[in-house]
Amino acid sequence: MLKAESPKKFDLVVIGGGPGGYVASIRAAQLGWKVACVEKEPVLGGTCLRVGCIPSKALLESSERFVEAREDLAAHGIKVGGVELDLARMMKRKDEIVRVLTLGIDALFKKNKVVRVRGQGRLAGGGKVIVEGEGEAVDLAARHILIASGSRSASLPGVVVDHDRIATSTEALAYPGVPQHLVVIGAGAIGLELGSVWSRLGAKVTVLEYLDRILPGMDAEIASEALKSFKRQRLAFRLGARVRGARAEGSGCVVEVEGTSPVECDRVLVAVGRVPCTEGLGLESAGVKTDANGRIVVDERFATSVEGVYAIGDVIGGAMLAHKAEEEGIACVERLVTGFGHVDYQAVPNVVYTQPEVASVGRTEEELRETGVGYKKGVFPYRANGRARCLGHTEGMVKVLADAKTDRILGVHILGARAGDLVAEAAVAVAFSSSSEDVARACHAHPTLAELLKEAALAVDGRAIHA
Repeated sequence: MLKAESPKKFDLVVIGGGPGGYVASIRAAQLGWKVACVEKEPVLGGTCLRVGCIPSKALLESSERFVEAREDLAAHGIKVGGVELDLARMMKRKDEIVRVLTLGIDALFKKNKVVRVRGQGRLAGGGKVIVEGEGEAVDLAARHILIASGSRSASLPGVVVDHDRIATSTEALAYPGVPQHLVVIGAGAIGLELGSVWSRLGAKVTVLEYLDRILPGMDAEIASEALKSFKRQRLAFRLGARVRGARAEGSGCVVEVEGTSPVECDRVLVAVGRVPCTEGLGLESAGVKTDANGRIVVDERFATSVEGVYAIGDVIGGAMLAHKAEEEGIACVERLVTGFGHVDYQAVPNVVYTQPEVASVGRTEEELRETGVGYKKGVFPYRANGRARCLGHTEGMVKVLADAKTDRILGVHILGARAGDLVAEAAVAVAFSSSSEDVARACHAHPTLAELLKEAALAVDGRAIHA
């Protein structure tokens, strides 16, 4: 930690210790720069590690194991009796995973000689950042400043979040008990993942979504099949539902939905997206331009309207994904130090960690139709894959979209077990402009789920072997 004295001088000061910020800090240090990372929270890792991606995946995994032990092991010839939920132990496991990983980032900072500064960072002009914490303010001077302050849960008009009965994802990761009836507002990744967790653990879950579909932005065919699967898992959906308000009432909650009777429940999860965290950064006084949605405006170099100030991740445009922020952090720093560095946004994958998982990279079928791009489609079902049969997870499919003229892969969309892992190969294929023929000709080990992608690539030209 730095003490309040005369300004400390650095090559780079990063505001934000989340995935984008801490990765950018480490990469800049690897390239020989003197780096400071400013973070107001007690631990590093940002929302993703502390109260987002990592804890939610821990609970998803634990809740899947609970359902497996209670309902699925008998099919494998394994008899299990008296399966009980120990929610406190499950939460403890989640917290321990987070603790270990946050300590790991501290160790990486020490290894790479990145200076950690605790407090709220604010632009002060002239390459200076003022950090205000519990003690005296600390002044930092830098040749370059990188804003990576992340995002927070979005609100909804009429919905009063009390961070207890009516809560955000942060509180939903640590409910003290299983709700009797949980209403989730929003059918995006966060709502479906946490709704799945609590449904598996015994809650009645109702998902309210304003649109007429789930998973906005994902491929519509995949989303439609996912909806059928989630309904089979006893999640209830009300699509086209405009929520007008939600309030705590007595020991429960009441959710007002336009044109229909109110929904009564004991907890409400507001999962209607995220908005950039730009409060307290001094953007306006420093002259940093933002758009109508409060996002920082940057050019292709991630440069803001102020010389020497850059921004990445959730505070700028594009998908709010941890790995996107990481790639932008590395690209920004490498451009500053070496003159080279870019992000291929068509090759940024997106994953929803439900069961089955949903994963995608590249363009959707709807986008291709709207832009008039000619394409060919290959689809292969999980039920025809030997490894999926052995795993007992035969729901889902892999879809490959390729240019009708060049055969270049334009998009890959997956619904099924371990889709988040399978999409990595697809992302490489998109990044390197591979054709469906390239993927189809590559030898894939048997029996593996990876063969699903090979068969879908073969199916683009009607050559799938096993279906």
